[in-house]
Amino acid sequence: MSGNENSKAVAVDRLLASIKEISGLPECRNVCKRMYGNLVRRVKLLSPLFEEIKDSDCELLSDEHIRSFESLGNALGSAKSLLEFMNQGSKLYRALQRNEMVEKFQQINDQIEAEIRVLQYEKFEISEEVREQIELVHAQFKRANARTELADLQLDSDLAVAQKEKDPGPEILNRLSEKLHLKTINDLKKESAELHDLVITSGGELGDSIEMMSSLLKRLKNCVLNENPEVDPREGEKISMKHRSPVIPDDFRCPISLELMKDPVIVSTGQTYERSCIQKWLDAGNKTCPKTQQTLLHTALTPNYALKSLIALWCENNGVELPKKQGSCKTKKSGSSLSDCDRAAINALLDRLANGGMEQQRAAAGELRLLAKRNADNRVCIAEAGAIPLLVELLSSSDPRTQEHAVTALLNLSINESNKGTIVNAGAIPDIVDVLKNGSMEARENAAATLFSLSVLDENKVAIGAAGAIPALISLLCEGSPRGGMVDEALAILAILASHPEGRTAIGQADPIPILVAVIRTGSPRNRENAAAVLWSLCMGDLLQLKLARDHGADEALRELSENGTDRAKRKAGSILELLQRMEEDDSLLKS
Repeated sequence: MSGNENSKAVAVDRLLASIKEISGLPECRNVCKRMYGNLVRRVKLLSPLFEEIKDSDCELLSDEHIRSFESLGNALGSAKSLLEFMNQGSKLYRALQRNEMVEKFQQINDQIEAEIRVLQYEKFEISEEVREQIELVHAQFKRANARTELADLQLDSDLAVAQKEKDPGPEILNRLSEKLHLKTINDLKKESAELHDLVITSGGELGDSIEMMSSLLKRLKNCVLNENPEVDPREGEKISMKHRSPVIPDDFRCPISLELMKDPVIVSTGQTYERSCIQKWLDAGNKTCPKTQQTLLHTALTPNYALKSLIALWCENNGVELPKKQGSCKTKKSGSSLSDCDRAAINALLDRLANGGMEQQRAAAGELRLLAKRNADNRVCIAEAGAIPLLVELLSSSDPRTQEHAVTALLNLSINESNKGTIVNAGAIPDIVDVLKNGSMEARENAAATLFSLSVLDENKVAIGAAGAIPALISLLCEGSPRGGMVDEALAILAILASHPEGRTAIGQADPIPILVAVIRTGSPRNRENAAAVLWSLCMGDLLQLKLARDHGADEALRELSENGTDRAKRKAGSILELLQRMEEDDSLLKS
């Protein structure tokens, strides 16, 4: 066989191998079963054509034929990737994302149909039987309509009711259990694990959707048990538990106690802890996040309801009794709490940042954001790989989501002290301030948090003030945030900048007195404390600012704060009240 003939035979073999791989894919067991099965069946029917071509004289194939085979092979490769993707992950999430899947399936179907048409199979020397089969398959690809294949009005209606109503009724739950292929305890256990993975990979961005899916999964489980009362979901676990305990996912353990969490709460750095453990840490006077060592912007504890639901579901599915209320917290030592970073994966992400299109850059920045949040090793590896200058460039991206990912990734990287200097040296401060002024609400909030992190180093305070951050921070302070974080972060950084003479001057020029007094009146304890600290810095040695504070009614607000604020807030309020009293006495002497 000549070299040219051999290359043609290889092209046919590759096509046959692709068809065989797709034909051997496992059965789909989610809402895309019909669409998935139809595509696999059609591809499988292409095999006889290429079997006959292989058995004939490949030398008769032209270079154009070979190019067509290669193009069809690429289309089949895309089909295999989509089919594998569709048969993985959460079945509930796949059901909610059906419209997106329809578009992808239709694109693949149309691509394969076009490649079959280009083949001009009618010109091949093949048997009449095979020719008729290929004509039939080609016609099926032409007629295929993914939207029709996936259409299920009953499923759409049942999902809509299940999302809106707390008790959709057994009839609806039974139908959903059947159509989602969540019919056994093992199905439900696997779905619970897939939802957990989805929470991690999405970085919490799915928010309410995760909580909704967790709640629906719990109702489906109750429905399955009610329909099959003889099934004890814990019986198998009880037997095996005599010999072993299920491995608790790391994300379900409190980083302080390393125990399964019952009442998980989120601190200002985004880390989650068992409430009693982190409260004990805070009550001991600590001001930093135990896991990241980042200074806490505030001490408010936000319940992590999505994680709490997942933990409860995991406990049920694994025969584990929910932990009793933890009144005390005992710290345990662990081995290595930090995982080694995947340098190859990080380098691949940086390549997409540097050379990819907008969608690739957005996705890569989002992944780096999550990796940098995960642990200290990753923050070191990402910085050492050269990510920071590339992320700084993306702060000027015209795509809002890319900009959000970039500034949040820098925020997470700045937790590492040595990375702070690298970020500033990359010229990030002016770009971060620009995001602070013009970005989306989330991007502005995270830009403020990044500036706060960088301002911990004294040498950065002047640069932040010089870049025009202070008017933007005052603006954020006035606007606030639906999540409440905007005011916290803006005040925290203003309190730091006010400790520097140049920062204090710049803050005074931004007309901050009215909003500072308003926060002292009605803000949270931590915000009132920071507002008082900024006001104290402004009023010390500046009679004009002191008079402005008096004119805006600071006296009454400060008296209330001196009685009911935090210890630091009481001290600051008392000092300002003394300044106000001294000014009043001086005014009286002048009048007399």
